[in-house]
Amino acid sequence: IIDFEGEPARPLAERRAKHCPLLDVAGMVRSFHYAPHAVLYDRPTGLEEQGDASEANLSTWAEFWFQWVSAAFLKNYVSIASAASLWPKSQREVHVLLNAHLLEKAVYELGYELNNRPTWLRIPLQGILQLMEDPH
Repeated sequence: IIDFEGEPARPLAERRAKHCPLLDVAGMVRSFHYAPHAVLYDRPTGLEEQGDASEANLSTWAEFWFQWVSAAFLKNYVSIASAASLWPKSQREVHVLLNAHLLEKAVYELGYELNNRPTWLRIPLQGILQLMEDPH
C-alpha cells in the first residue's frame, strides 16, 4: 500500500483539504484497477506465452479480479457510509459522483503516465474507456 500522501503533482494544501469521501473511494477503485494491470503490463518481454498465460487470458483475469474486488469494497463501504449524514441521498447521486471522481482520477493518471511511464498509458486509458461505456 503506497501513496497515502495523495497525488504528488498536486500541492500539499490541496491534498490535505477536506473533500467528498467518494474521492477517496474513487482512489481505491482506481488502485484496484492498477494493481493487476500493472503486473500484467510490467512482465518481462520475450517470455513465451502459452495456454493460460496468453496476454488475452491474463487480461481477462485481471479485469475479473478488478471488478470483483471493487464490487466487494464498494458494497462494504456503502453499507457503512450510507448511514452518515454527508452521504448522498440516492443511489443515482452516488453513482454520478463516483463516476465523476473516477474519471477525474483516470485523467490525472493519464497525465502522470505521459510524463513518467508512457508504457503504462493503457491502464488509465482503459479506465477512461470503461467509464465512457458505462450505460448508467
